[in-house]
Amino acid sequence: MLIAPSMLSADFGKLSEEIDKLNNTDCNYLHIDIMDGYFVPNMTFGKGIVESIAKQSKKPLDIHLMVKNTEFFINMFLDIKPEFLSIHIEEEIHINRMINLIQSHNIKAGIVLNPHTPPQSIEYIIEYVDLVLLMSVNPGFGGQSFIPNVLQKAYIVKKMINDKNPNCLLEIDGGINNKNINIVKKAFIDIVVSGNYIFSSKNYQKAIDSLR
Repeated sequence: MLIAPSMLSADFGKLSEEIDKLNNTDCNYLHIDIMDGYFVPNMTFGKGIVESIAKQSKKPLDIHLMVKNTEFFINMFLDIKPEFLSIHIEEEIHINRMINLIQSHNIKAGIVLNPHTPPQSIEYIIEYVDLVLLMSVNPGFGGQSFIPNVLQKAYIVKKMINDKNPNCLLEIDGGINNKNINIVKKAFIDIVVSGNYIFSSKNYQKAIDSLR
């Protein structure tokens, strides 16, 4: 299982120190939530901050766009060259075009589903994407409680992946900790995003080890 600490839960006043601590762990990615204050009621990182994170990080970036005007934000972050750039199925009506735009820059494209969004909504796009991200909290804020019935969706999506696009990864984000990681693992999740659990621990590596 791959681990992506969510920078949304980092101490923004000590961001450089937080990145250094993560560089010294064996986490796989840094997960970065981009929020515009419209798609979700919060605002987070602008391009300048993400560029600084990218320069300092020894880990590839996993960028999750929680925004309206999706194409504008995709173009904003293309030159940072994250490993993944993911967009919400609920917001973008021209999904194929946006996936093609991301992949044309040699970046892996992801599609994101909110907790209430049915898995059938990605049935006709799943064969083209590199990642499916399932939100297990309502997006917008860190530290929320895990929504267990999202795992039912995970089983359905994983079957879609196995049938149509076996190279696609399945990721989950929201409320993941050492108390629910076992049931998450049983849902065949490939990448776990964990924020508050890792950043509230005294030792980030031990927190990552406990998830693994």
